[in-house]
Amino acid sequence: MKRRHWTRTDYFTLLGAGAFDGQRHELIRGELIDKTGENPPHPALVTLLAGRLAELFGVYRVRVQGTIDVTPEDNPTSLPEPDICVTTTAAEHFVDRHPAAPDIVLLAEVSDSTLGFDTSTKADLYARAGIADYWVLDVRTRRIIVHRDPADGYYRSLTVYRANEPVSPLAAPSASLTLSR
Repeated sequence: MKRRHWTRTDYFTLLGAGAFDGQRHELIRGELIDKTGENPPHPALVTLLAGRLAELFGVYRVRVQGTIDVTPEDNPTSLPEPDICVTTTAAEHFVDRHPAAPDIVLLAEVSDSTLGFDTSTKADLYARAGIADYWVLDVRTRRIIVHRDPADGYYRSLTVYRANEPVSPLAAPSASLTLSR
Protein backbone atom coordinates (compact mmCIF):
# COMPACT_ATOMS: atom_id res chain seq x y z
CA MET A 1 0.00 0.00 0.00
CA LYS A 2 1.40 3.36 -1.00
CA ARG A 3 0.90 6.20 1.49
CA ARG A 4 1.03 9.92 0.81
CA HIS A 5 2.90 12.17 3.25
CA TRP A 6 1.02 15.47 3.58
CA THR A 7 2.29 18.94 4.54
CA ARG A 8 0.50 21.96 5.96
CA THR A 9 0.64 23.52 2.50
CA ASP A 10 -1.02 20.43 0.98
CA TYR A 11 -3.65 20.46 3.72
CA PHE A 12 -4.56 24.12 3.24
CA THR A 13 -4.65 23.67 -0.55
CA LEU A 14 -7.10 20.77 -0.19
CA LEU A 15 -9.13 22.67 2.39
CA GLY A 16 -9.33 25.74 0.15
CA ALA A 17 -10.46 23.60 -2.77
CA GLY A 18 -13.32 22.18 -0.70
CA ALA A 19 -11.92 18.66 -0.72
CA PHE A 20 -13.10 17.85 2.78
CA ASP A 21 -16.72 18.94 2.32
CA GLY A 22 -17.40 19.76 5.98
CA GLN A 23 -15.29 16.94 7.39
CA ARG A 24 -12.79 17.67 10.14
CA HIS A 25 -9.22 16.46 9.89
CA GLU A 26 -6.04 16.85 11.88
CA LEU A 27 -2.58 16.69 10.31
CA ILE A 28 -0.16 14.67 12.46
CA ARG A 29 3.29 13.70 11.18
CA GLY A 30 2.16 13.95 7.58
CA GLU A 31 -1.00 11.87 8.02
CA LEU A 32 -4.54 13.22 7.81
CA ILE A 33 -6.52 11.98 10.79
CA ASP A 34 -10.31 11.98 10.38
CA LYS A 35 -11.95 13.72 13.35
CA THR A 36 -15.56 13.35 12.27
CA GLY A 37 -18.04 11.06 13.97
CA GLU A 38 -17.19 11.36 17.67
CA ASN A 39 -18.81 9.00 20.16
CA PRO A 40 -21.43 10.65 22.45
CA PRO A 41 -19.27 10.97 25.59
CA HIS A 42 -16.57 12.89 23.73
CA PRO A 43 -18.27 16.26 23.14
CA ALA A 44 -19.94 16.15 26.56
CA LEU A 45 -16.65 15.60 28.38
CA VAL A 46 -14.85 18.23 26.29
CA THR A 47 -17.56 20.76 27.20
CA LEU A 48 -17.54 19.83 30.90
CA LEU A 49 -13.74 19.96 31.21
CA ALA A 50 -13.54 23.21 29.23
CA GLY A 51 -16.14 24.74 31.55
CA ARG A 52 -14.25 23.70 34.66
CA LEU A 53 -10.96 24.99 33.27
CA ALA A 54 -12.66 28.25 32.28
CA GLU A 55 -13.70 28.65 35.93
CA LEU A 56 -10.03 28.33 36.91
CA PHE A 57 -8.30 30.24 34.12
CA GLY A 58 -10.98 32.42 32.53
CA VAL A 59 -13.10 31.71 29.50
CA TYR A 60 -10.81 33.60 27.10
CA ARG A 61 -7.81 31.44 27.94
CA VAL A 62 -9.52 28.10 27.17
CA ARG A 63 -9.61 27.03 23.53
CA VAL A 64 -11.68 24.05 22.37
CA GLN A 65 -10.42 22.05 19.39
CA GLY A 66 -8.20 24.86 18.13
CA THR A 67 -4.97 24.42 16.21
CA ILE A 68 -1.61 24.82 17.93
CA ASP A 69 1.96 25.04 16.69
CA VAL A 70 4.53 22.51 17.83
CA THR A 71 8.28 22.51 17.08
CA PRO A 72 9.67 24.19 13.96
CA GLU A 73 10.75 20.72 12.80
CA ASP A 74 7.28 19.22 13.29
CA ASN A 75 5.19 22.18 12.09
CA PRO A 76 5.55 21.50 8.34
CA THR A 77 3.82 18.10 8.69
CA SER A 78 1.73 18.57 11.84
CA LEU A 79 -1.25 20.76 12.61
CA PRO A 80 -2.62 19.31 15.86
CA GLU A 81 -6.01 20.30 17.28
CA PRO A 82 -6.09 19.23 20.91
CA ASP A 83 -9.54 18.98 22.44
CA ILE A 84 -8.63 21.63 25.02
CA CYS A 85 -5.79 24.12 25.18
CA VAL A 86 -5.32 26.54 28.08
CA THR A 87 -3.10 29.49 27.20
CA THR A 88 -1.08 31.95 29.24
CA THR A 89 -2.97 34.91 27.78
CA ALA A 90 -6.40 35.64 26.37
CA ALA A 91 -7.64 34.78 22.88
CA GLU A 92 -6.99 38.23 21.39
CA HIS A 93 -3.26 37.41 21.41
CA PHE A 94 -3.86 34.62 18.90
CA VAL A 95 -5.73 36.43 16.15
CA ASP A 96 -2.70 36.28 13.81
CA ARG A 97 -1.03 33.08 14.97
CA HIS A 98 -1.59 29.75 16.70
CA PRO A 99 -0.50 29.25 20.30
CA ALA A 100 2.85 27.52 20.64
CA ALA A 101 4.48 25.78 23.63
CA PRO A 102 5.49 28.99 25.47
CA ASP A 103 1.84 30.13 25.26
CA ILE A 104 0.34 26.87 26.57
CA VAL A 105 -0.14 25.93 30.22
CA LEU A 106 -2.26 22.79 29.68
CA LEU A 107 -3.37 20.54 26.82
CA ALA A 108 -6.06 17.90 27.17
CA GLU A 109 -7.40 15.19 24.88
CA VAL A 110 -10.64 13.31 25.57
CA SER A 111 -9.97 9.79 24.39
CA ASP A 112 -12.74 7.31 23.78
CA SER A 113 -11.43 5.56 20.66
CA THR A 114 -7.94 7.09 20.23
CA LEU A 115 -6.20 6.26 23.52
CA GLY A 116 -3.15 4.62 21.96
CA PHE A 117 -2.67 7.48 19.50
CA ASP A 118 -3.17 10.16 22.18
CA THR A 119 -0.74 8.54 24.64
CA SER A 120 1.96 7.78 22.09
CA THR A 121 2.07 9.77 18.84
CA LYS A 122 0.43 12.91 20.22
CA ALA A 123 2.24 12.68 23.55
CA ASP A 124 5.59 12.49 21.71
CA LEU A 125 4.65 15.44 19.52
CA TYR A 126 3.63 17.53 22.53
CA ALA A 127 6.70 16.50 24.56
CA ARG A 128 9.03 17.53 21.71
CA ALA A 129 7.24 20.90 21.70
CA GLY A 130 7.84 21.25 25.44
CA ILE A 131 4.21 21.24 26.57
CA ALA A 132 4.63 20.94 30.36
CA ASP A 133 1.17 19.62 31.29
CA TYR A 134 -0.67 17.19 28.97
CA TRP A 135 -3.75 15.29 30.12
CA VAL A 136 -5.55 12.40 28.43
CA LEU A 137 -9.04 11.64 29.72
CA ASP A 138 -9.54 7.94 29.14
CA VAL A 139 -13.31 7.60 28.76
CA ARG A 140 -13.44 3.79 28.77
CA THR A 141 -11.57 3.23 32.04
CA ARG A 142 -12.59 6.54 33.67
CA ARG A 143 -9.14 7.88 34.42
CA ILE A 144 -6.90 10.85 33.64
CA ILE A 145 -3.39 10.13 32.41
CA VAL A 146 -1.21 13.12 33.21
CA HIS A 147 2.01 13.62 31.25
CA ARG A 148 4.59 16.05 32.67
CA ASP A 149 8.28 16.94 32.63
CA PRO A 150 9.01 16.83 28.89
CA ALA A 151 12.63 16.21 27.95
CA ASP A 152 14.39 14.75 24.94
CA GLY A 153 11.11 14.19 23.07
CA TYR A 154 9.20 12.28 25.71
CA TYR A 155 7.46 12.82 29.05
CA ARG A 156 9.52 11.70 32.04
CA SER A 157 6.54 11.79 34.41
CA LEU A 158 3.33 9.85 33.83
CA THR A 159 0.67 9.67 36.56
CA VAL A 160 -2.72 8.00 36.35
CA TYR A 161 -5.63 9.42 38.37
CA ARG A 162 -8.80 7.39 38.87
CA ALA A 163 -12.23 9.04 38.48
CA ASN A 164 -12.48 10.08 42.13
CA GLU A 165 -8.83 11.17 42.62
CA PRO A 166 -8.14 14.91 42.42
CA VAL A 167 -5.61 16.29 39.95
CA SER A 168 -4.26 19.84 39.87
CA PRO A 169 -3.03 21.69 36.80
CA LEU A 170 0.60 22.80 37.08
CA ALA A 171 -0.54 26.36 36.39
CA ALA A 172 -3.14 26.24 39.19
CA PRO A 173 -1.69 23.96 41.89
CA SER A 174 -4.21 24.97 44.55
CA ALA A 175 -7.15 23.91 42.36
CA SER A 176 -8.26 20.33 42.00
CA LEU A 177 -10.42 18.54 39.50
CA THR A 178 -11.83 15.03 39.54
CA LEU A 179 -13.10 13.12 36.54
CA SER A 180 -16.16 11.97 38.48
CA ARG A 181 -17.26 15.58 38.96
